[in-house]
Amino acid sequence: MLSIATLYPEALGTYGDGGNALALAHRAHVRGYRVESLAVPLGSPLPDADVYLLGGGEDGPQRQAADALRSDGTLATRVGNGAIVLAVCAGLQILGRTFEVAGGRIAAGVGLIDAETRRGAERRVGNAVIKVDGRYVVGFENHGGDTHLGGDAPLGAVVRGYGNNGAVDGVNAPGVLGTYLHGPVLALNPWLCDLVLERATGEALEPYVSVADDLYQARLAALL
Repeated sequence: MLSIATLYPEALGTYGDGGNALALAHRAHVRGYRVESLAVPLGSPLPDADVYLLGGGEDGPQRQAADALRSDGTLATRVGNGAIVLAVCAGLQILGRTFEVAGGRIAAGVGLIDAETRRGAERRVGNAVIKVDGRYVVGFENHGGDTHLGGDAPLGAVVRGYGNNGAVDGVNAPGVLGTYLHGPVLALNPWLCDLVLERATGEALEPYVSVADDLYQARLAALL
């Protein structure tokens, strides 16, 4: 059984982030896995899951989600036991040590990754392409943060767009993948979806080609 937990969708579901759970469930199911998909509301304890999904949201819900995860206190333990976290946009900021919200206030993050986020000089909006180990992640970014990584590695290098700081995007840390390419990034990038599944299951997946691969190639060709 593969368990997928979408955390606080009422707070962190602004940009269609639920599509990530749907993509994971579908691509796992066609490989023969039984899948359990859970939505975890604010105030509920974190269940034991193989994959945790954090989406995007505005300042208020972002702070609520960070407070809830710190109060629960079990996410780091779950990751230490082999779970994978995919953090998208505000979810990426939440997992860091601190992030800046409206009015210049500094909010405490979860501290699962070595990252600090501050307000940038301007909002970054538009299509983006990130190069990850010779492959590409395509998507759309809409954020005002500059994220600086400490000891953790980024997800990849910015080819188009801004990402964390104009040079790199996201994070690739033990048990954590994060990106500023928000919304259903796994639906847009089937190879990345399979990477999350392989890390969660510890198994190499059988190839699976669908219309999603054709759409990915078409988006990539249009953006490069």
